[in-house]
Amino acid sequence: MYITIDGINTYFEDRGSGETLVLLHGWGTDLSLYEGLIAHLSRYMRVIAPELPGFGRTPEPPQPWGAADYSAFVLKFLNALEVKKAVLLGHSNGGRIIIKTVGSRAALEVPKIILIGSAGLVREKTPDEQRRIKRYKLGKRILSSKPLKLLFPGALEKFKKTSGSEDYRNATPVMRDTLVRLVNEDLRHLLPNIKQPTLLIWGENDDSTPLSDGKAMEKLLPDGGLVVVKGAGHYCYLEQPSFVYRVLDSFLGVR
Repeated sequence: MYITIDGINTYFEDRGSGETLVLLHGWGTDLSLYEGLIAHLSRYMRVIAPELPGFGRTPEPPQPWGAADYSAFVLKFLNALEVKKAVLLGHSNGGRIIIKTVGSRAALEVPKIILIGSAGLVREKTPDEQRRIKRYKLGKRILSSKPLKLLFPGALEKFKKTSGSEDYRNATPVMRDTLVRLVNEDLRHLLPNIKQPTLLIWGENDDSTPLSDGKAMEKLLPDGGLVVVKGAGHYCYLEQPSFVYRVLDSFLGVR
C-alpha cells in the first residue's frame, strides 16, 4: 500500500496485529529481502515496514538527504499512521536511522530496539583507504574544473560511477550524495542517550558493518546486549533465520 509523505508516494507493508514493530531496511534493498522476517514477526505483532525514499517502490528524495532527513521522514510517516508507540527494528542503514531518531530524543515512545548489523559508526580509515580517498578527491577536483568540463562534459559523472563502493557506483547522483552524507556522520555520541533495552544481532563475518562495530555499540549503549551469529555475514537474518528468529522471540517476550 502507499501513503504520501511530503510529496513522496511511499510504499509500505502493514501486517499482523498487537504491539507495533516498525522495520527499517538497509541501504540498496527493498522489502523483498525482509519478507521472511516480516512474515515471522507479524504472527504475533503488527509490523509496519516502509520502503524508504530512494529504494524499492518509493521515489528518491528531491535532494540529497542525511540521517536527520530520513529520521524526520520516518517520524512523519508514523505520525500519518497515528503510531505513537513502537518497537524499532533496523538493519544496516535502517539501524543508523533508528540511532539518529532515538538518540536525538524524538517524540516517539520506543519500548525496545533491535539493531541488526547496524550502520552508524565511522571507523578510522586504513592507510590504503586513505590513499583511495585522496586519489578520488584529486580526480574529482581536476575533472570539476571548467576547462575539463567543457572539453569532456561527461567525464566527471563517468569518474564518479567508476569510483567508490558498489553501492556508490550503482546509485543515482542524488543517492550517491545521500550515501556520502550518511556514511560520513558518526553517531556514536548518540548511543549513550538510548536508554531502552537494545538487542544487537551481528553476523560473525559481516564485512559491511564489522563485528567490531557491534561490540563498540554494546559498550556505548546503557542497556545493550550483543548476540553474534556464527558463520554469518551482513544478512545474518537470511543466512540463519531460525536462530535469529529464536533470538528475536526471546527478546520480544514470545515463548
